[in-house]
Amino acid sequence: MLVSSITRRTLTVPPRFLAIRPVSSCAIRPSKKEEADSKANKLSRRQVHSSVPKASQVIDSSAAPVTVTRSSLVDRFIVTAEVTVSKIFPAGFGWQTASIVAAQQGFAGDSLNFALSTGLGDAVGVCLGHMTYYSAKKALTKDSGLNLTNELHTGILLGSAAFCSGTAWQPIVNALQGANLPFQQVFLGTWIGCGVAFYGGLRVARTLLSGALEGIEEPTYANSKNDASLSVAIGGATGFFVGTDAAYLPEQNFLLDVVGIQDGTPDLVGCAIAGTSTSLGFMAAQSSLNVIYPTGKCWND
Repeated sequence: MLVSSITRRTLTVPPRFLAIRPVSSCAIRPSKKEEADSKANKLSRRQVHSSVPKASQVIDSSAAPVTVTRSSLVDRFIVTAEVTVSKIFPAGFGWQTASIVAAQQGFAGDSLNFALSTGLGDAVGVCLGHMTYYSAKKALTKDSGLNLTNELHTGILLGSAAFCSGTAWQPIVNALQGANLPFQQVFLGTWIGCGVAFYGGLRVARTLLSGALEGIEEPTYANSKNDASLSVAIGGATGFFVGTDAAYLPEQNFLLDVVGIQDGTPDLVGCAIAGTSTSLGFMAAQSSLNVIYPTGKCWND
């Protein structure tokens, strides 16, 4: 047959063609660890958007309660202002009023009756001013924690001390002026003398009245220090009160143009000037104590 006569040829394929394999069959398969790392990277990329906090997760700072702490120095000056209005101005006003009444009764300025009368006027001014102020404060603020009975006892305590310093004021001034001392020395001597008298009055009143009046604390070492710092400020009030005497060494009186009571001054105006002088003296002295004293160490803390 024709087909059988055809000579068969064998095709020889070069070796280089036999080495070629499909790409898919020669790809290197990753290890299990690499597959796990790849999945983790993909997952982290998908979760990037979820790292932004949701609105419900954001804390509204405006809704959080805000606590405002007031400075102890501010509190000291608030108490200083209250005491000035309620007790120090009335003390000077009361002393001057009593001196006018005593003079009308014929009491000489160097007599015991005059000294006792002015001391009583000082005490009444302090106690009455204290009760008037706190009664008005309770009525306006409706503060149920404000005990007027205790405030009355406090007024009696302070009024008792004011009686001592008010009684001592004129004799001290008379003695210092009689020694022809410069105005500054009369000023300082009165400050010290009346401050000591006020402190002594506080300690005696605590001793005698604390048992009967629950609003008065018995004498202790702690309140002795408070009484002492208060007495320093009260001394300042009595020192400035010396400035109301326009007759004694007016050229040295640095308070003359501020609180000097000249001849012919109406009585009511003179009383108001007297109250102003004690107020200025107390505020000047107490303001210094407010700044100097450590927290918790002054009487008005």
